[in-house]
Amino acid sequence: MRLGLKRDEVRLETFTDEWQKNFLSIKQDILTSIPLQENRIEHIGSNAIKGIVAKPILDLVVGVDDLEEVDQAIFQGLKEAGFLRLQVERPDEIVLAKFTDETYEEKTHYIHLVEYNGDLWKDLIFFRDYLNSNDIAREQYEDLKMKFLEDNSGGIKEYTDYKEQFVQRIYEKRI
Repeated sequence: MRLGLKRDEVRLETFTDEWQKNFLSIKQDILTSIPLQENRIEHIGSNAIKGIVAKPILDLVVGVDDLEEVDQAIFQGLKEAGFLRLQVERPDEIVLAKFTDETYEEKTHYIHLVEYNGDLWKDLIFFRDYLNSNDIAREQYEDLKMKFLEDNSGGIKEYTDYKEQFVQRIYEKRI
């Protein structure tokens, strides 16, 4: 299993248990580098959903008490674990990435730093758990992803936008 996507690349790979093994390894690296409880680091994203195709890049959600006042020790520890803060502006989250090398051309992991047990944390965990427990929704999501690749030549923004309505419909089931 090789992780990594270049900037704006959209590629889907067949599900592999290696993704979960890699998550557990990187989680240990993070826990060694920052003072955080284990339950505040979760594997999210498509490769946390059993059996479906996914981009070969791992998404993690890391929960902190207050996103407005993240301790610098957390950023320093994440940097020591290989994660750099990206200049991505998203409401209620800070995004970091790990790269294959110092060219910073290919990302292997994302961290979505969010408020622990806040709405975004709950949405991301719910989405993963809902698709893992619902065969129909899981198949619909995989079909949607495959349809994008068949019908579009866009990059990662277009891919994310293409899936947005489906994702929002799942989030709404949490309420």
